[in-house]
Amino acid sequence: MEGSVVNYRKGRHTQNTSQAVIKVHGFNKKEDANELKGKKVVWKSPKGKELIGRILKAHGNKGAVLAKFDKGLPGQAIGTKVSIE
Repeated sequence: MEGSVVNYRKGRHTQNTSQAVIKVHGFNKKEDANELKGKKVVWKSPKGKELIGRILKAHGNKGAVLAKFDKGLPGQAIGTKVSIE
């Protein structure tokens, strides 16, 4: 399964680079996104390094999810694809 990194988890004055909002392809409802809770997310850098995270919860009502990574995602990860296992 694939998804795209939309943005970091953000607030009005803060930005959390270890948590990312991911839009999953083919999921359009919050109920569908809740089924992915606990699954593994893998982002591959252009050099081949992998950053691994887990899906925490659904984000919003349109099928996006919130994922937490052990190390923060770099800015170049925004807009790229991730694999969900």
